[in-house]
Amino acid sequence: MNARRVRGAVAVLAALAITTLATACGGTETTGTAASAGGDKLAEVRLGYFPNVTHATALVGIEKGLFAKHLGSTKLTTSSFNAGPAAIEAVFAGAIDATYIGPNPTINAWAKSKGKAIKIIAGSASGGVYLVVKPEINGVEDLKGKKIATPQLGNTQDVALRYWLQEKGLKTDTKGGGDVNIIPQENSQTLQTFATGDIDGAWVPEPFASRMVQESKGKILVDETDLWPNKQFVITQLIVRQEFAAEHPETVKQLLEGHVEANAAINADPADAAKTVNAALEKLSGKPLDQGVLDSVFKNITFTNDPIASSLVGSADHAIKIGLLEPVDLNGIYDLKPLNEVLAAQGQPAVVDK
Repeated sequence: MNARRVRGAVAVLAALAITTLATACGGTETTGTAASAGGDKLAEVRLGYFPNVTHATALVGIEKGLFAKHLGSTKLTTSSFNAGPAAIEAVFAGAIDATYIGPNPTINAWAKSKGKAIKIIAGSASGGVYLVVKPEINGVEDLKGKKIATPQLGNTQDVALRYWLQEKGLKTDTKGGGDVNIIPQENSQTLQTFATGDIDGAWVPEPFASRMVQESKGKILVDETDLWPNKQFVITQLIVRQEFAAEHPETVKQLLEGHVEANAAINADPADAAKTVNAALEKLSGKPLDQGVLDSVFKNITFTNDPIASSLVGSADHAIKIGLLEPVDLNGIYDLKPLNEVLAAQGQPAVVDK
């Protein structure tokens, strides 16, 4: 990035999935109307996020009115998505201006648009991903012939599992064959299939990992933070439509001010942030997390403005090596200048794009 070129990747199968903003995204909660077509004073900004603890920056920023405070008279409109492809299609269609999202959908969007559609403007969350297995599984050698779930073929956790198994000398394929049978399924379904014994484990993000441990006596075999330098890797980041950012740079900066304040609030008082997030999840899904799960989740995730760029490139490289991705140039995918201006104004250190 900057002047150098990096080798990243795009998931071929995942790119094919980005075709429609279907109602299959799990229901979209939207308030307000379409954004202003331009002008110095923007009527509204439309922000996407997922109803998940890994998107706590968004949930806290929305629930505590932090985005609204910094946006002033510009109205905040929010849309909730349950799938990365749906959120990216909304970006492509101009239905939202920015969204919190994981690394693989971001790479897919960059590649599919040939670097024209989006920019990563901030990090949000790191960590909180685990391989949870049955108690009798004690090592990688015990995984032969076992069924292990991931959220989606070619998604961030799926790539991580396949690469880890390959590094350990175990083979997999996209049809569930090989030494370890990988079964893509929704995280909510994984909770059920693990409880019934239909699968032997899963490589999943929080809060599903903690729920598998606490509700079904699962055991953590791998903490993904142990596989990355400094125990850090991106799980959630904030992206923006390039066209929107070019037309409304001040609004983007205001959005980032709310983002930075939300992360500061989470880190200053995790217990209060956890209550705020749980209240938001209850409104969105109808059911809050149990307190024990909530406490565990907030211990396992780091909320940070740093996008941990090296891990994005690393994830792409892993996907190439397992044959799920084809090369793409990620040079220029980050625009951290607005974020660093916000951080500098608060006396905080800058973040980097490498």
